[in-house]
Amino acid sequence: MKKTVLFIAFMTGVLTTVQAQEETKIGAFVAYGSEIENIGVGANTEFPIAENLTISPSLIYYFPKEEFGIKWSWFEVNGNANYYFVNEDTLGVYALGGLNYSSIKVSYDESLGFGGSSSASDGEFGLNLGAGANFNIGGNIVPFAELKYVIIDGGQLVAGAGVKFNL
Repeated sequence: MKKTVLFIAFMTGVLTTVQAQEETKIGAFVAYGSEIENIGVGANTEFPIAENLTISPSLIYYFPKEEFGIKWSWFEVNGNANYYFVNEDTLGVYALGGLNYSSIKVSYDESLGFGGSSSASDGEFGLNLGAGANFNIGGNIVPFAELKYVIIDGGQLVAGAGVKFNL
């Protein structure tokens, strides 16, 4: 009997939480990284876990660039939690915080006069702090903008804008 009562209480809590959640979203965006001074493209999702709280993983791939014969490519993977402190019909404003993994690959070829080609890559974990806003224009498309600071060696400010689709 005690197990049945606990199970019913647990399921009631789960159902109440599910009803308080918003819709799951998936999106695409364009971003600019201040440290690498380059534009990238990204994809993100947003999974509601409680009222005004979502988990938002994302991936940003920065376009490769070449300077003085050295090629750079960079990507980052993020796992953020978004807390909505304004969540109205037309506007959702949130603070974000989370983990970041950034990876960079540098390569050069023999044209630099070093006697061959070589490449090296490195990855680093960091923290994300920032804010964003969803602009609910009606329908399933939600434009958004986000600004975050990645706390890693050298640091990087990342500005992004794109659209999310309600699933």
